[in-house]
Amino acid sequence: MTEEERRAAVLEIDTTTGATQVFASGLRNPVGIDWNPVTKELWVAVNERDEIGDDLVPDYMTSVKPGGFYGWPYSYFGQIVDKRVEPQKPDLVAKAIKPDYALGSHTASLGMTLVKSEGLGPRYLGGAFIGQHGSWNRKNPVGYRVIFVPFANGKPSGMPIPVLTGFLNDKGQARGRPVGVIVDRRNGLLVADDVGNVIWRLTVPPT
Repeated sequence: MTEEERRAAVLEIDTTTGATQVFASGLRNPVGIDWNPVTKELWVAVNERDEIGDDLVPDYMTSVKPGGFYGWPYSYFGQIVDKRVEPQKPDLVAKAIKPDYALGSHTASLGMTLVKSEGLGPRYLGGAFIGQHGSWNRKNPVGYRVIFVPFANGKPSGMPIPVLTGFLNDKGQARGRPVGVIVDRRNGLLVADDVGNVIWRLTVPPT
């Protein structure tokens, strides 16, 4: 655990002095990060742990509370104990916060952006686009797509909607793997693909 110092965490950095502090911890791999335009909370997409089976553990996105602990490595999805970890820390697990929204096990949900304008259309305003890099250790591959999760009043409000797919060929081989996502100044969704070595740009067709 000494090697985990200030890892699996979101750090807050003072850009003037360079001083840092842990904003939230127990987040195994918080790659996608953005501010919620409605609640002003910090949100992250987290790539969770492996080797507990095809259907565990769900990747997730969640609001992040200052000083909050989210389980890694002692528990997952709140207070479900990972029995592989020794020594156990029941006092810390008791404080673990359950994430807001599951994104599927082994989807490798890495990129996330919350939509702050109606440039892509009103249906997307306030919701989240997520780049799912895709599974590497699952019998039936999952992920390999970009999804949209609708929000209402600053919280997820429905099932994920696929918006960019087709990254696996008919043999299950990856032709591309989406990672980072962001809305550009011309209201297009940019998607970084680190296998296709391209950036895709999605736009809403003119009406």
